[in-house]
Amino acid sequence: MLQPVSGFSKKTKDEKIDWLVSSYLNNDSDSKNVLKQYWNNDKKLQKLHDGFIENTISNYYLPFAIAPNFLINGALFAIPMVIEESSVVAAASNTAKYWLERGGFQTEVISSTKNGQIHINFYGDDVAIQTFFLETKPTLITSISEIEKNMKKRGGGLLDIVLINATDSLEGYYKLHCTFETNDAMGANFINTCLEEIAKTLESTSKLHADFILKNEFPEVVMSILSNYVPECLVRAQVSCPVEKMSANGMDGKTFASKFVRAVEIAKVDKRRAVTHNKGIMNGIDAVILATGNDFRSVEAGIHAYASKDGNYTSLTDAKIENGDFIFSIEIPLSIGTIGGLTALHPLVNFGLSLLQKPSAKKLMQIIAAAGLAQNFAALRSLVTTGIQKGHMKMHLANILNNLNVSQVETVKAVDYFNYHTVTHSSVANFIKQLRK
Repeated sequence: MLQPVSGFSKKTKDEKIDWLVSSYLNNDSDSKNVLKQYWNNDKKLQKLHDGFIENTISNYYLPFAIAPNFLINGALFAIPMVIEESSVVAAASNTAKYWLERGGFQTEVISSTKNGQIHINFYGDDVAIQTFFLETKPTLITSISEIEKNMKKRGGGLLDIVLINATDSLEGYYKLHCTFETNDAMGANFINTCLEEIAKTLESTSKLHADFILKNEFPEVVMSILSNYVPECLVRAQVSCPVEKMSANGMDGKTFASKFVRAVEIAKVDKRRAVTHNKGIMNGIDAVILATGNDFRSVEAGIHAYASKDGNYTSLTDAKIENGDFIFSIEIPLSIGTIGGLTALHPLVNFGLSLLQKPSAKKLMQIIAAAGLAQNFAALRSLVTTGIQKGHMKMHLANILNNLNVSQVETVKAVDYFNYHTVTHSSVANFIKQLRK
């Protein structure tokens, strides 16, 4: 019977592996070898990776790829992407080339404000807490002057604090809504540190306020935390060209543009389609987020919340035909950074940012939005013309052939054969088996 382990975090990496393999894998030596073959031979580099998280036993590799030929606001970019899903990078690259000849991507940052909240319990008189806040607001702002000193030097810092009465949604619930500018930093640690200091000041000053003392009803801080929902931190990307230049996969421009717009309209009104539609957008966005050392979980959560901002989950992209032009665009919230965190530590993140010419956070927002729009264009182009499976199956075939350890000659024959036949694992295996007889 398995027993809990004590002091696991204090064990060496080898000891952790020995315990895991003996406890869960019947001392399988192959499992040990798999883990150790992914260790980096450069001990200094391995130590760096081990320091990113706790209880590391190995490294988990994902492909680091490049999607070239992205023309964004007149400048060419080769975009780094980290992802495991077949055809994503190829789709982004093909779309970049398609729009390279049609004017490229136009992007702009609409706003870059981030936010956090101090969540409060208060069951007393609303007038009392509103009056207290107005009197105390300057003190709350001053309380973080030392914390935000360096951020202010870079043009950032706290923008405002607003007290919100949210008792209509939850009894006794108030919150301080704090807005920030963090420039090129993602700013999570900065924002959370500011919020916690403001919260401490709020509670300490409230203990001295006459209205609260008189009725013995004081505001109580429940928690202080930034929000990953950042609808005021917005970026927009767009492509456009005359409809007659929109031919794709053998389909004339007018037909293709009309079907494309209809596909987006469907994603606007059908939730089941919208989820898959937006997932494809995130293929491009997440891949660049990972390659540049940013937090794809916070970006995912914020973007999907934004897709529901009007009460229904819907498409993140828009498409229309106007005055003979096809116009395709995306508007998304992106809270990211290009300094701090992994950007200063991970060598490949540093490489990716260098490849993008060391962009500011605002410039990176625009690059990421273009990648998401490109991914969506590629998916919809396939869906309304040849179907999505043609490209997917090509990559799927390559993966199956790799698993079967085929030769170059066998690969060529298999690719030729399956251009005209359905790809499944069994059909490919049988083809190779017959080929070898």
